[in-house]
Amino acid sequence: MTPRQRRMTLVVGILAGVSIAGTLALSAFRQNVTFFFDPTQVAAGQVPAGEHFRLGGMVTKGSVQRSPGSLEVRFVVTDFRHDVPVSYTGVLPDLFREGTGVVAHGRMRNDGTFVAEEVLAKHDEKYMPPEVARSLKKRHGESRAEAQTPAQPTAQAQQSQAAPAPPAPNPSTGT
Repeated sequence: MTPRQRRMTLVVGILAGVSIAGTLALSAFRQNVTFFFDPTQVAAGQVPAGEHFRLGGMVTKGSVQRSPGSLEVRFVVTDFRHDVPVSYTGVLPDLFREGTGVVAHGRMRNDGTFVAEEVLAKHDEKYMPPEVARSLKKRHGESRAEAQTPAQPTAQAQQSQAAPAPPAPNPSTGT
């Protein structure tokens, strides 16, 4: 084999190795990616069949049903256009409440129920998961989502933050 043929074989071997490694890495990343969908997207059939995904929205008031003697909970997640029934077995977060933001991780059953493996609740009364806030803004317009999104400084708060601090007392004059 001539030196040129050896170099070409080496280059082809390296390219093949890099291609295989890249394909395996992308495949591993794809398996670990979890997409976010809102109830309207679920109702439109945009969810890949049998795939895990995150469902986000608001817990519909009056929808939480607990099974006596078990940890099974059923509730409805809404984006104010469509509703998705959710079934979850486990301990819900302490901050889980009706009328608040929630993100559930799981998959859809054939009967249209989302089976959650994990439920995440909001952090405080003004917090909403960013995905949910963006989805609600897109679906409902700015006014409805702004009332539910994380607090933004108001013009008055921005002015008070921008106002200069009072001057420090001058020890030489006593003021």
